[in-house]
Amino acid sequence: MPKYMLIMRGTDESNAALMAGFEELAASTHEFIGDLAKAGVLIAAEGLEDAAQGVVVEFSSEIPVVTDGPYGETRELFGGYFLLDVASKQEAVEWAKRVPAVTGSKIEVRRVAGDDEMPLDREGSIKESVGSEGTALI
Repeated sequence: MPKYMLIMRGTDESNAALMAGFEELAASTHEFIGDLAKAGVLIAAEGLEDAAQGVVVEFSSEIPVVTDGPYGETRELFGGYFLLDVASKQEAVEWAKRVPAVTGSKIEVRRVAGDDEMPLDREGSIKESVGSEGTALI
């Protein structure tokens, strides 16, 4: 079955509303995760730390530039995700409609590309990226 990621995106306003009703939303989210697990479609679900604690590595010049959060120009922030193994995009959308969310937030539904869809020779790339002791060289 194809995998789909439900990406939680929020604005400053929706994140403030989320924090105001956090206990209720947390309980609803816990119940939703239970429903996903009972249906056998849940692969992973995680939230992210506040964007102010993150950094951005920008490749706009030869040397990558690292900038501490929060991000001044960003209107929507990625707040977490659910990774599902479902039969179709429509099934992923139906689950997305059930995500406990506050007004102003969005759930982006994206299919995860399969190994056979990747442009690189995966086996060759893995061999090149891993040293003789099995440690990553990247």
